Amino acid sequence: MDMELEGRQSQADLPSSNSLKLLELLRTIEALHREIRDDLFQQSLPDNRQALYALVRDIEAKGGWPYIHRMKLQTLLQGWDAEDNLDMVDDLNSFPPLPESEDLTELGGDPAAEP
Repeated sequence: MDMELEGRQSQADLPSSNSLKLLELLRTIEALHREIRDDLFQQSLPDNRQALYALVRDIEAKGGWPYIHRMKLQTLLQGWDAEDNLDMVDDLNSFPPLPESEDLTELGGDPAAEP
């Protein structure tokens, strides 16, 4: 696991203007967070009440449960001048609409939706 993290840290040295590479890095971090949470952490949970209480106290004392916030599309587009980019607006408008069952708050990273 340490080697994987070291490899990912070197990717963080990417130029800040390379948004696709940085997005890929964010997705990798999110997947790694999910893997650690669902596999390693779940297996390491204490099997007695005192140890579980100590773990919960540690979580509370050190800032709560780790959470990776997802940027909402509105935040992504802040500061972007649509009038200067009319061609891109037309491209964005050509995407098919989301199905009605698709909840945008889930896509935007609503902390309440995080398992």
